[in-house]
Amino acid sequence: MNIDIFKDLNDSQQEAVRSTEGRVRVVAGAGAGKTKTLAARYAFIVSALGIDPANILCLTFTNKAAKEMTQRIAKLVDKGNYSDFVCTIHGFCVKFLRAEIYHIGFPKSFTIIDVEDQKQIAHQVLDHLGVDKSVKNINSFLSGIAGRKSTGGYVETYLTQSANKIDVENCRDEFELYIAMQLKLFALDFDDLIHLTLYILHAFPDVLAHWQQELNYVMIDEAQDCNTTDWNLVELLSAGCGNLFIVGDPDQAIYEWRGSDPGYFVKFEADKDIVLNRNYRSTQGILDVANSVIKHNKNRIDKDLYTKRDVGPSIVHFHAASEQKEAEWIVKQIKKKMAEGDTNASDFAVLYRASYLSRFIEQNLMKNNIPYQIWGGIRFFERKEIKDALSYLRLIAADDDLSFLRICNVPARKMGKSTVSALQALAQKEQKSLFETLCWHRDEQPFKKEPIAKFIDNVNDWRSKAPYTKISQLLESVLKESGLKDEIRTDGDDDRLQNVLELVSSVKYYEDTAEESPNLVSYLQDVALYTNADYTKETDSVKLMTIHQSKGLEFPHVFVVGLSDGIFPSLRAIRERKNLAEEEERRLMYVAVTRAEKTLMLTESEGYNAATQTEKYPSRFLLEIKRDLFVTEGKMDPMLWENTKRLAGEDNQSRPLHDTVVKSDYFQEGDLVRHEIFGDGVVISTDQSRDTVNVKFENGNRNLRPSFIKKISDIENSMLN
Repeated sequence: MNIDIFKDLNDSQQEAVRSTEGRVRVVAGAGAGKTKTLAARYAFIVSALGIDPANILCLTFTNKAAKEMTQRIAKLVDKGNYSDFVCTIHGFCVKFLRAEIYHIGFPKSFTIIDVEDQKQIAHQVLDHLGVDKSVKNINSFLSGIAGRKSTGGYVETYLTQSANKIDVENCRDEFELYIAMQLKLFALDFDDLIHLTLYILHAFPDVLAHWQQELNYVMIDEAQDCNTTDWNLVELLSAGCGNLFIVGDPDQAIYEWRGSDPGYFVKFEADKDIVLNRNYRSTQGILDVANSVIKHNKNRIDKDLYTKRDVGPSIVHFHAASEQKEAEWIVKQIKKKMAEGDTNASDFAVLYRASYLSRFIEQNLMKNNIPYQIWGGIRFFERKEIKDALSYLRLIAADDDLSFLRICNVPARKMGKSTVSALQALAQKEQKSLFETLCWHRDEQPFKKEPIAKFIDNVNDWRSKAPYTKISQLLESVLKESGLKDEIRTDGDDDRLQNVLELVSSVKYYEDTAEESPNLVSYLQDVALYTNADYTKETDSVKLMTIHQSKGLEFPHVFVVGLSDGIFPSLRAIRERKNLAEEEERRLMYVAVTRAEKTLMLTESEGYNAATQTEKYPSRFLLEIKRDLFVTEGKMDPMLWENTKRLAGEDNQSRPLHDTVVKSDYFQEGDLVRHEIFGDGVVISTDQSRDTVNVKFENGNRNLRPSFIKKISDIENSMLN
């Protein structure tokens, strides 16, 4: 393939492509073409240096990013000149464990469990311990499990051949019971994948030496989102060759709350640093706003985004009298733009800090018959019909009790709770899997039923056919012969039917594109890594999403809504993590702004702020934007900016002044009161139905929660005492 790899690359991008040796850090701003640069570098190493693609590891953070990277590489190199080592970190761990997990006595056909599977195990553990199985308890339980697994020390204790064996009957430790049930299923969750990989690399020097020798070049995208464990793995794998190429943007690090640490990227000891700061997405006006906001962060690598595009239309800040008016204005702008022509509904994105902020916007879009899509609804592989179908396949592939429990009565086949309980007791006594136990006792009560017999025969028949039948054909047989497809048709839900048909199509695609000979076990392992982002269908509709969900996306016209202090930045985050959270919230604002290509509109409204229990004021992030970079529309009291300044000057938002609960009827008309932010004022009236107090301050009247004000007489009395 005779393609100029350097075509359309700027000087900085070309430098990154040619910098193949040593430790290289590329600071790539939003829209600076980092994916194109990474793909070109991969192609350069293969085509110019003659390196076998099997010796290059290119890691991404999402399946979507890995797919896009592979597609870009395929356009630059000869067919077959890229390997399946262009993948996510978890995807690499699955490939590694398939080859090496036997060292600790695990079968290669291990199962990967998702969050729903983990909840099932948690349910069983809590049931064993006689603990209430409420959603709150299960979520708390799983958080505890994740905490125990965070260091990886549990692997040697519990998951290896020499590990302590757990006496399930007498065990009262939640974590040990959870691990025991995992071991019974030979099941691994996402935490296990990377911790087991690290354990094997450390415990078996020959394995480490083999992989370090195999990998001549290691590249990682979105490196600012790596956590400590990710960095440990990447550093270990690249230690042999010394060629580690990391690309990222600390200004877009928005996942510290779930463990990522951009500090590693900032402090990375590089042989060479390269900055990609020419933006190919946005107008200069949009970039000026982004630069203006992010400069207020201290923990960053300084850079200014620039573009050779025009300044573009003015950035608009709209101040509304209420959330309803804010939503009406947004929809009005969308309708106006669409009426001008050459603009589709899908060109618009509405971004918000929290999903509850979409309600008014949704209502107004519906009212105006404008199609919209809530981005990131129920994930494709978490939809009931998909999980049911995959559970059948998992039961065929292995004696998987979790899958059995999910589908043994789906569709209904007289396997109710009492029958399942009897089966579980029998399986526990005989130390067999649930399906094996059912097969042995099929002619005994309460299992001697025609639908159950048919279920057993079907599963055994599918198992016998699995080794020589295409996965897609096997799935089609399951959908038909199990009755799943008929049940969905009977329900009359076309979306669910389309979902299972889409699943069959996805399996066929897997069969057509798999590097190795596709088989059921490898498919189930791979599919466990997928997320909804990989299967979101494009429709001509306005996209509504949280800012976190917008990462990596871009739209011609973007609204960032709900820009009230305490909502964005989030008061809860700032109270929990102080300055660290404020910097991450500011990075989130930077991400939101840089999603926009042509126009950017920033909106907020007056009203009551449940987060701060005060009236709403514009976000401090609006205050941080240079005033000549945007225009403000809507009637706005200048004092609102002053209140924002006061709020932003506090370590936290105003706190209640009372240690005990105070009701509005504690105050009387004429009482002199004090508020932390607004100062001294006089009570005008009280509203006991809403439990608020109307107070006249020097800068105007405010409706406040009673716990946020205190009588001056009480303050003076406490000082005397």
